[in-house]
Amino acid sequence: MNRTEALEMVKESISEVVPDADVDALGPDDAFRDALEMDSLDFLSFVEVLSERSGVRIEDEDAPRLSTLTGSAGFLVTRTQ
Repeated sequence: MNRTEALEMVKESISEVVPDADVDALGPDDAFRDALEMDSLDFLSFVEVLSERSGVRIEDEDAPRLSTLTGSAGFLVTRTQ
């Protein structure tokens, strides 16, 4: 998976959990959980959706890396190589 594909998958996963989110307005390093007012259950749902879509197992300790679009995409690229 390349960075562009990973970024698109992250955006789609966020949109599935927060349907009215304007993911295109997010900056690459914005903490999207704060920007989109995601609560902890929303974030856990995002992690589950991202894991299912990507086929990558995401552990609890990986969560801090999934706080921005750049971090999430980088995580996926690293785990799928």
